[in-house]
Amino acid sequence: MLRLLVSRCAQGLGVSVAGHQAEGLGSPRCTQVRQTSDAPRKQPPSSELVALPVGVCSMMRLPVQSSPEGLDAAFVGVPLDIGTSNRPGARFGPRRIREESALLRTVNPSTGALPFQSLMVADLGDVNVNLFNLQDSCRLIREAYRNIAAAGCIPLTLGGDRTITYPILQAIANKHGPVGLLHVGAHTDTADKALGEKLSHWTPFRRCVEEGLLDCKRVVQIGIRGSSMTVDPYRYSRNQGFRVVLAEDCWMKSLVPLMAEVRQQIGGKPLYISFSIDALDPAYAPGTGTPEVAGLTPSQALEIIRGCQGLNVVGCDLVEVSPLYDLSGNTALLAANLLFEMLCVLPKVMAV
Repeated sequence: MLRLLVSRCAQGLGVSVAGHQAEGLGSPRCTQVRQTSDAPRKQPPSSELVALPVGVCSMMRLPVQSSPEGLDAAFVGVPLDIGTSNRPGARFGPRRIREESALLRTVNPSTGALPFQSLMVADLGDVNVNLFNLQDSCRLIREAYRNIAAAGCIPLTLGGDRTITYPILQAIANKHGPVGLLHVGAHTDTADKALGEKLSHWTPFRRCVEEGLLDCKRVVQIGIRGSSMTVDPYRYSRNQGFRVVLAEDCWMKSLVPLMAEVRQQIGGKPLYISFSIDALDPAYAPGTGTPEVAGLTPSQALEIIRGCQGLNVVGCDLVEVSPLYDLSGNTALLAANLLFEMLCVLPKVMAV
């Protein structure tokens, strides 16, 4: 009986438990209707009542369901890393982030945010990607996220390599039109080709520009750094109207003033937040495929995300966590905390 209950609980977008294959997004099973405002909401269990290692391995130990219906926001895993150019392993990111997220609690006392008292939230499991075909994986991701967006659910994505942001933005823009983008990462990811291929984790934002998915005057890239093959590797971004904030312009300072400028630039139109863990210095987040020295600090990462409070955030992702290169789990723990911070700045989240 316990195995059956666990199996049913884990029927997300590709999760399998104890040999039971889960159903994909949109399955009629486990579908819920939106609850009224005075109905009990889904919340992680209290560690005062349930031991931290107990339960299905979901994000923050939230309930797992297969349909986005009835949800205001949902965590979604995309375990894909066949778009990487260097060290692989990001396919294991969603699982490890979920493991470390057991340490998170329901309230953000620093900001007063009460996400689980404000929103209906669950874990939708993983998109069932095709690890032998990048193009097909992008199709599967795009279709899954179109279903999520159509249900009025805001996705918070656990990656996976940077490639996944492209099909996600295809789905988000299909609902909202061209969106603003807050991209935090070490690299601009605007290359045209990599080894002759137009699709990789080097190229997603160029593809997004070409397809009109981005409102380019409302795109900000923060934390960019590293050696290059050209003198001005940021030319393409700036020619599109992106604001590029280099990592050295962030050293040894608070980013609260910067985020005040970003909020003014973004305005009230839809915004997508895309955070690559390699934005952070590898001293804090070594578990990533393409690390670059002299990056941001965790406190600056919190300032960036908290600076989005009040904006019209329509989706978020946290990508490029490769647990194989950080056996301590600290990179995944940091990623889990950043995803929680993203949840806390979503529209309709109450604060005290």
